[in-house]
Amino acid sequence: MVRTRDWAEFEDYVEKTMHENHIVGAAVAVSGPKELLYAKGFGVKDLETKDPVDPETIFGCASVSKSFTAMAITQLADAGLLSVDDPVIEHIPEFRLKGARDMSAVKVRHLLSHTTGLPPMTRRQEIIDLEEHVRYIAEADYELLGEPGEYFSYCNDTFLLNGLIIERKSGQLYRRYMTRNILDAAGMNRSTYNLEELEKLGNLSTPYIYNRQDEKHEKQPWPVLGTYEVGGGVRSCVLDLMNYGQIYLNGGIANTGVGIASSQGLRRMWTSPMYPTGRNTWYNFGLQVTPNYAGTGVTLAEHGGGQPGVSSNFGFVPERGITVAVLTNVTGVPAGAIWLAAVNVALGLPLDTKKSIEIDCGASPSELSRFTGFYRCDEGGQAELFMDGDKLIVRREGQEFEAKASDERTLFYEAMGQQQVLRFYFDKKGKEEADARGKPWAVLAGSRMLRRVTK
Repeated sequence: MVRTRDWAEFEDYVEKTMHENHIVGAAVAVSGPKELLYAKGFGVKDLETKDPVDPETIFGCASVSKSFTAMAITQLADAGLLSVDDPVIEHIPEFRLKGARDMSAVKVRHLLSHTTGLPPMTRRQEIIDLEEHVRYIAEADYELLGEPGEYFSYCNDTFLLNGLIIERKSGQLYRRYMTRNILDAAGMNRSTYNLEELEKLGNLSTPYIYNRQDEKHEKQPWPVLGTYEVGGGVRSCVLDLMNYGQIYLNGGIANTGVGIASSQGLRRMWTSPMYPTGRNTWYNFGLQVTPNYAGTGVTLAEHGGGQPGVSSNFGFVPERGITVAVLTNVTGVPAGAIWLAAVNVALGLPLDTKKSIEIDCGASPSELSRFTGFYRCDEGGQAELFMDGDKLIVRREGQEFEAKASDERTLFYEAMGQQQVLRFYFDKKGKEEADARGKPWAVLAGSRMLRRVTK
């Protein structure tokens, strides 16, 4: 039983986090196996109207949407229409990756887990046809990171191909299939992929970006995503996300009584084989996974999201029947930290329990200097690392942080009250090292691989 004072401590933490990170509005919900444990809105939907957020306020979900698409692929696999081990070209014969030696080696599971070998690409939100996006991937200029399954790196452009598979196997438009077979079937009546429906649904948050230079919030339009809706198109409220989480925790049966997917198929989304993304975290099918969280024996299965005017996090603890959702209306704020704090309360753990803690290994200035360089990807992410005297500095998004090494390939720094981890790659199979002095050729920053380049 969660004590009232535990939620009071949590609320103090949320309000402090919102103040420190300029979060305009947020909503949090937590459910247990049989009941809603907690639901509350914080802050306001709109800075002009000052209308308060409540648990039914609709926000963008951004990449939380990826698990919805993975669930739809699971439905089709349950129906015998595909297998996650099928080559992608079995369902999209025209699919090509420039430089790939064997296209049959790229499986559906690689699309779902961001392990095709394709790095983050320039975003083309004007594309609205999934088949046109296949052509874009075939014709764009890029260098593969490696073989399928060799490296994890977020790539929205290959993930959205799951949407084309859904269209071809179901005979329905992606959005129509998802609305009928997941949103409506699960009773998510305040959730939609359709921007035109938002005003009719009402009780909407206003998206914002906080301009650090001007120290002002800038209102954003709801993003028009084009084909990227496959990985980021759900707009929802935290109460609807409780209904969504119940599907995973009740053997594939929604609160409506509708069977959505098989228990075995859903479990595959957060069980092995998985791809390492951090010291204690892995990625599988539209979900990031932390096994044996804090030595408790329980699993965290979750996904965060970010878009202009959106920071989100959703996930569940299958062994305890707990679902948690956090939605906010500001870009680049720590929704994931708020989410983990809520999970800790529900599990009866100290509020500040973490998935892992990086510890300074005491690297010398010469050892730290190995990491220096400019790293970027075509999607726009970048990081610059340089020495300032004996200190290693990370510059990201106009901010600078001192970085420490926790081992020979890992750096960390503090930002937004959390440890941010950078994992470096120093050699590349089948190719020469990126630098004769042993410089890394790439870094996994968050979920995206950034290559070291000449600035």
